[in-house]
Amino acid sequence: MPSREPEEARGLRPHRAIPEYYGRAEKRQRWVVHMFDAAAAHYDRITDVMSLGTGRWYRAGALHRHGLRPGHRLLDVGAGTGVIARSAQDQVGPEGEAVALDPSRGMLEQARNRGVAHGVAAQAEQLPFPDERFDMLTMGYALRHVADLETTFREYARCLTPGGRLLLLEVTPPRSRLGHAALRLYMRRLIPVIARLISRSKEPQLLMNYYWDTIENCVPPEAIEGALRAAGFEQVGRHVAFGIFSEYSGTKTLDGEGPS
Repeated sequence: MPSREPEEARGLRPHRAIPEYYGRAEKRQRWVVHMFDAAAAHYDRITDVMSLGTGRWYRAGALHRHGLRPGHRLLDVGAGTGVIARSAQDQVGPEGEAVALDPSRGMLEQARNRGVAHGVAAQAEQLPFPDERFDMLTMGYALRHVADLETTFREYARCLTPGGRLLLLEVTPPRSRLGHAALRLYMRRLIPVIARLISRSKEPQLLMNYYWDTIENCVPPEAIEGALRAAGFEQVGRHVAFGIFSEYSGTKTLDGEGPS
């Protein structure tokens, strides 16, 4: 259920407001969900092209590297079409559980078509689960779409068991000017055109434009790591793969308590 708190009153936003897309800040969440609903049927083909076909095996490998094992209970927030949730479902086996959570019902429908057994329509800031429900929580390339990192990370910590693992996958532009410019050309110019050709509609193209703009305006990695520590995570770290893919990880404190 969406929070009634105005976005202007929130804490640490993942990026500055970009009103040229949605107008007033309080309309952002509804606009983003609408765009993902409209792009859902074409999203996998677009992202497969964007990742040059590497996205699915990369996600599966990241889950294993960060400690997902048979029997674990995993929550994938911002699950989209269920790529992470389906891979996790296979890895945890029949004794475990993988739940896909997303505010877009269109994306959850695609996740069901992929074979994801459990899907929940909800937002990251208000997870509809009891305390200490999951052994691992993941979020793949959706961190930029939450309203407030501090609120979101506190919810993540609440739903994890003591010692539970958090894994956030994100795209971070290279620090070099040349690398940044090359990635911007690819993701802000080429990918939106490909999205329009694949879908033959304007919404996926606009969504891919917005996708890059949120990446380019995202808070620095240090701010994300700081918000994780403030929410009660320890062993917080960031691994960078292929120069642009950030893997933020952390462990909920064993006593289940956040910082005093």
